Amino acid sequence: MHPKLTVVDHPLVAHKLSLMRDEDTSTGRFRNLARELGLLIGYEVLRDLPLEYREISTPMGKASMPFIKGKKVVLVPILRAALGLVDGLLDLVPSARVGHIGIYREPETLTAIEYFLKLPEDVAERPVVIVSAVIASGNTAIAAISRLTEHGAKNIKLVSLVSAPEGLDALARAFPGVPVFTAAVDERLDENGFVIPGLGDAGDRMFGTK
Repeated sequence: MHPKLTVVDHPLVAHKLSLMRDEDTSTGRFRNLARELGLLIGYEVLRDLPLEYREISTPMGKASMPFIKGKKVVLVPILRAALGLVDGLLDLVPSARVGHIGIYREPETLTAIEYFLKLPEDVAERPVVIVSAVIASGNTAIAAISRLTEHGAKNIKLVSLVSAPEGLDALARAFPGVPVFTAAVDERLDENGFVIPGLGDAGDRMFGTK
C-alpha cells in the first residue's frame, strides 16, 4: 500500500460514494455526486495550505486575520471523468488555476497514452493537485505525475474517488513521496483492469456516453 495514503472515510463521503456506485444512479445525479465528493475530499487535500496574517477592518475594528499565502493551487484533472470532481474543488478555491492532461488507457496492454496537455506557465511555482476519478492499475496516475514533474512541479498531490490495491502499490514504487487521497480502497482489479466493485466506467457514467 502507499506510504502516504489518506482514505477520507467521513460518513458523508462513504454515503455519496455508495450512491455513485449504484448502477441505477442517473447521469445527472452521478455528476452532482462527483462534484459534492470533490468538495468534501478537497477539505482534506487542502488542509495544509500555508497561511499568512493580514490586518483587516471588521465592523467592530481592526484585526489580524489568516489568508491563504502564496500562489494559488493548480488543479489538473485527468480527462475526462475527473472533470466532475474538479468542479467541487473549484467551489472551495474558485481562484485556482486549472490545467488539463488527457491520457487514455490502451485496452490490451493498459499502457497510458497521452493525447493532450495544457498547464499554467508557472506550474512549477504552485502546489499541484492531480485529479483522477479512479486509480486502477496506476499507470495513468504515474504518467500524469511524471509529466507534471517534467514541467517542474514539486509539490504534487493525487486525488481519486476509488483506488485498487494494485494501483496504490504501483504508485508506491514509482512515487512514494506523492500524497494520495481517496474515498475508498476497493478489493482488486479484474482481468480487464477495472476496479472491483468500483463504479464502472466513470467517464461514460459522468457524461452519459454509454
